[in-house]
Order: sequence, then structure tokens, then C-alpha cells
Amino acid sequence: MKSKLFSDDIPPACAYCKHGFTTWDGKTVLCKKNGVCNPGFSCRKYRYDPLKRIPKRPRALPKFDRSDFEL
Repeated sequence: MKSKLFSDDIPPACAYCKHGFTTWDGKTVLCKKNGVCNPGFSCRKYRYDPLKRIPKRPRALPKFDRSDFEL
């Protein structure tokens, strides 16, 4: 069985495509295949590049006090 490194629920977007490069302002992507695109756009040539995607931060853990651990 082949292990999966990335989940299937990552929607395609030019912001983290192998062919696209985000501009300095972050509002547009310069694509080798389509030219200037929106970061949320994706085309048929989309290839996922995991190094370009910034994952969401994990939720903060709840605060516990001593009474939570007493019997």
C-alpha cells in the first residue's frame, strides 16, 4: 500500500502550482503556461508543489488547571 503524503481535500490553486510564481504583492500569480492569473485560479496544466503551500495553523490547545487532573 502506497502511503499518501498529502490529503486529497487541497483545492487546486495557482498560488501553489509548480508553474506559477506569486508576485511581491501576493495579489497575482505569474504562470509559465497562462501568463498573469489570480491566486485562486487553476488550469489543466496545474501541478501541485507542496513547498509553495503554507498550511493552516493548528488550533490552540485548551488551558487546563490542576482540578482537571484530580480524582
